[in-house]
Amino acid sequence: VQLQASGGGLVQAGGSLRLSCTGSGMVDFAFTNMGWYRQAPGKQRELVAFISSGGSIDYINSVKGRFTISRDSADNTLYLQMNNLKSEDTAVYYCKFIQRRDYWGQGTQVTVSS
Repeated sequence: VQLQASGGGLVQAGGSLRLSCTGSGMVDFAFTNMGWYRQAPGKQRELVAFISSGGSIDYINSVKGRFTISRDSADNTLYLQMNNLKSEDTAVYYCKFIQRRDYWGQGTQVTVSS
């Protein structure tokens, strides 16, 4: 299984980005729990958004109302729609798929300029 993350970039505060994470070589995508994490310089990696195989969703408080996590079983892809971005959202964003083991994407840089 390999995860390919994309969609990061440089955006001004208030702008939007959509991150994607596609799993290749996967089976049982529909039964996989998934999450988006981020790691800012000098900080620990943190869970930003989570979506279970059953569709339950949770977010950290700082992104509620601005970020939306979703999944598409047709193409084994996890998404993170990020709106009204703030400078504190600047980080490397990683996707993770959870089956019998964890699979991580390679990370995509999001930089928000104020």
